[in-house]
Amino acid sequence: MTDPRRDPPDGPSPGSLRPTSPLTLLGWAVVGLAIGWAVHPGANSLGIVPPLVSIAQPLALVLLAAILGYVAWATHRTVQVRHERLASHQAVNRLVIARACALVAALVAGGYVGYALSWIGDPAELADERLVRSLVAAGAALVALLAALALERACRVRDDDD
Repeated sequence: MTDPRRDPPDGPSPGSLRPTSPLTLLGWAVVGLAIGWAVHPGANSLGIVPPLVSIAQPLALVLLAAILGYVAWATHRTVQVRHERLASHQAVNRLVIARACALVAALVAGGYVGYALSWIGDPAELADERLVRSLVAAGAALVALLAALALERACRVRDDDD
């Protein structure tokens, strides 16, 4: 019989977090897909014009991705290359930002894909423009998602046992 106080449990050690799972990200993307697809028919049923996707939305997502990417690079350099420790509040803040941005970016990417899909085959005058711009915005959200996951990975530290 083993002593549970002496043998480490399977999985992460107490006080550690697991990386964001792909299944969680997929779940948020599916929710976004459903919401994004519902915007077009919902606007039509209410008698309002469905929203246009301007160039500002993908640019804002690219800016977010650039900021997250830079912070991920700086964090990786500090923690992994120079083997320095971040202050605990800095590490937690970066991890929380990374996880929140990853979840929201998955939701937004799914939303833009859903909105784009809702325009396929629509005879409206600006349907093709809405479709293309939505897909560009979804791509920008995907880049932001990848940058957020890179930041989350950069925050990982080795166990003291290793």
